[in-house]
Amino acid sequence: MTASTALHLSPTERVAAAYRRIAEVNRPEVWITLRPEAEVAADAAAVERDLAAGAALPLAGTVVAVKDNIDVAGLPTTAGCPEFAYTPDVSAAAVQRLVAAGAVVLGKTNLDQFATGLVGTRSPYGAVRNALYPDLVSGGSSSGSAVAVALGLADIGVGTDTAGSGRVPAALHGIVGIKATLGIIPAHGVVPACVDYDAVTVFAADLDRAVAAAAVMAGPEARDPRSRAWPADVRLAAPQRPRLAVPRATELTALDPSYREAFARTVAALADSGIDTGEVDISGLLAAAELLYDGAIVAERYAAVGAFLDTAPAGADPTVAAIIGAARATTGPGFVRDLDALAKARAAALALLAGFDGLLLPTTTEHPSIAAVQADPTGINRRMGTYTNFCNLLDMAAVAVPGAPTADGAPFGVMVVAPAFADQVAVDLAARLTGSESPALVEQGVELAVFGAHLRGQPLHWQLEQIGARYAGEIHTTDAYRLTALDTVPPKPGLVRHGAGLGAPILGELFRVSPAGLGGFLAALPAPMALTSIELADGRSVIGFACTFDAAQAATDITAFGGWKAFLQNRN
Repeated sequence: MTASTALHLSPTERVAAAYRRIAEVNRPEVWITLRPEAEVAADAAAVERDLAAGAALPLAGTVVAVKDNIDVAGLPTTAGCPEFAYTPDVSAAAVQRLVAAGAVVLGKTNLDQFATGLVGTRSPYGAVRNALYPDLVSGGSSSGSAVAVALGLADIGVGTDTAGSGRVPAALHGIVGIKATLGIIPAHGVVPACVDYDAVTVFAADLDRAVAAAAVMAGPEARDPRSRAWPADVRLAAPQRPRLAVPRATELTALDPSYREAFARTVAALADSGIDTGEVDISGLLAAAELLYDGAIVAERYAAVGAFLDTAPAGADPTVAAIIGAARATTGPGFVRDLDALAKARAAALALLAGFDGLLLPTTTEHPSIAAVQADPTGINRRMGTYTNFCNLLDMAAVAVPGAPTADGAPFGVMVVAPAFADQVAVDLAARLTGSESPALVEQGVELAVFGAHLRGQPLHWQLEQIGARYAGEIHTTDAYRLTALDTVPPKPGLVRHGAGLGAPILGELFRVSPAGLGGFLAALPAPMALTSIELADGRSVIGFACTFDAAQAATDITAFGGWKAFLQNRN
């Protein structure tokens, strides 16, 4: 079933279609616990009753697959190890938010045990085969959730990502993976891998659906002490002509030749998408990535489940047990040294990307077979995380999307990486890459109306781009306003309210800006400009630019033109 078909189904119809598809594809290794169809259909019927009663449920008709290290009330959480299983009474906060928005949960999906791996083969419940090429790996550790989406079983796959687990499987299936800034989607109810570096992630067939789910899941959570809110100065959009950093050729040698060629074609196409590029040295990022497993940070994995694995449970994956068990040798001073190294690397990463809106990277290095990974369970896995491992360590956001396919038509994935809280910028850039409209992930902000030098294409519009303002469309004032041409540098109009019927509708543009961005405008506002409430023709009132009455009286009245751009065109 395609994503577009699923959008037109009622909740109960979507559930019925999901179970038909589950039977059709016959991929039992995707699931650790699949709920009975009648039970899920009852949930969908309840959603339909809520809709009929007038409830606003943005995810109604959406079916969800949840990685089995994330709690769903009443379903066992195994983290990929049968002996570890427990049955929670309360769902993870992210799952609760999806369900509250009208989504229904199909079941719990297979994973690399204890979310340790990027291949999808480290599970006693079986290796999860790739949805497109069953002899090849699915990617992990969020293997089942990604395959459920790629096969059309689920609309949303919920995963986790510490080293790339929410991005590598997306790349290997040609789907979207969103790994938000750490803490933006709360990790309450998640079995930790590295508790300080774990992120709850989203898979979907397209960016719209992935962002819709991520937006619902986002927001602080009292039960997660590491959860975070969007800051007051959060950027709400990429600029009209963004600039992406790309790695030097010498830092792409880890790529399979077919992936290297696909990445080159992806980068070459950026100019057609209105994106400028510049090469940067990412060797410092790649060096920081090695601290996740080769340094003392791996002690966090031992703190999470090491004592349990020390009991030698029968279902323990030997590769996973060896990785986590090795962390016994870490020391306190070593851990502190690595934390210091990461702090320095974070600062260096910010300096590296200064002047850029994000960093474009290949998501992974290759697409190995299941047999190859079984023969070399650590070496291939290590290579596959080359470009993903640093992201959470350095507190960065990433959006994984399809890039140009390989020469033989296989999926190839890229990711837009951005500093913490620049998630919306990463989404906007990913939308440019995929040729789609950019959905809003960050829904907060203040509406700001502009009528002159801050309009798009005008000399002060850069000030809006600098604070990450998001264009929200054209607007008209009521007929209570008059417009004048002020004697300023650069030239600006002055908008003044005279009273109902004493002016004309004036054309402007509406933007959404961060609260801190609006405060910055107010603090730097030069005379005779002002910020005040503006009445719009559609009945709304928004904050907007105006000027003092005395300045308007001394200026030339241009109300008859209906807007600043029309005046400029006629003047010229």
